[in-house]
Amino acid sequence: MKNILIPTDFSDNAYKAISYAVRLLKDETCTFHLLHTYTPAIYQSEYLLHSPGQLGLGDIYRTDSETKLEDLKQKVISQFNNPKHIFKTYSAFSVLMEAIDELVESKKIDLLIMGTQGATGAKEIFLGSSTVHTIKRAKCPVLAIPFDFDIEMPTKILFPTDYEIEYNFELIKQVLFIAKVHKSTMDIMHVRSGYELSEEQKKNKGKLDHLLAETKHKFHELPDQGIIEAINSIQAELNHQMLVMVKNKHSFLENLFLKPVINQIGFHSNIPFMVLPYQLLG
Repeated sequence: MKNILIPTDFSDNAYKAISYAVRLLKDETCTFHLLHTYTPAIYQSEYLLHSPGQLGLGDIYRTDSETKLEDLKQKVISQFNNPKHIFKTYSAFSVLMEAIDELVESKKIDLLIMGTQGATGAKEIFLGSSTVHTIKRAKCPVLAIPFDFDIEMPTKILFPTDYEIEYNFELIKQVLFIAKVHKSTMDIMHVRSGYELSEEQKKNKGKLDHLLAETKHKFHELPDQGIIEAINSIQAELNHQMLVMVKNKHSFLENLFLKPVINQIGFHSNIPFMVLPYQLLG
């Protein structure tokens, strides 16, 4: 049984992520853990001036959160009516990432799925601040679903790499699982930097090839160019429905996150984006 964590703020964007998740795993036995945190209350001036006990704000926000979670749960069950799926709800007076960390560990979460739209609603913002923070911190794979994505199952998955990572099964097992369920083709993309692959890179490429032995896949070498340009060009050509990248300590994805525009990896992307954390490399 898969354990899937889905944070929600009860927005349409968050519901889109839930809808995608239940469709993605419609034939699999899963427990979906729906999480809502209600920390914004602590920033209200009256909450800072008085204790929650005096005003009863803590109880009010908790009750509101729990009620909305139960309503959401019943809505999903009613709409999708899948006996293979179990839904559990969690309401936490906590910072989102702390609540996520706790559930990832205690519930042995396999995959975290969440919406991506930034608070401004600007079309060019693909990764909202909460999504970026979660991707940077989470110790399990994160799958970010753009709000304007017309739900399609991932029969084609794009996997950019610099071959600087010594891949293992634990790191990519959720991608392999999705590829198996949807009979996906994986396109492994590498951008040439003007040099031949080092012996280490060749070894890592061979290890990745071995791990993908039972998954239909193809290796692509692209001319020297920016990684975002390369992703956009091959995605436009082959029409992928999912993008997968590894957030290694020294990878180009991590370097992108360190730049001022930390959400630029998805700047021109409108497909689900899965990030695999380096912690799974062991």
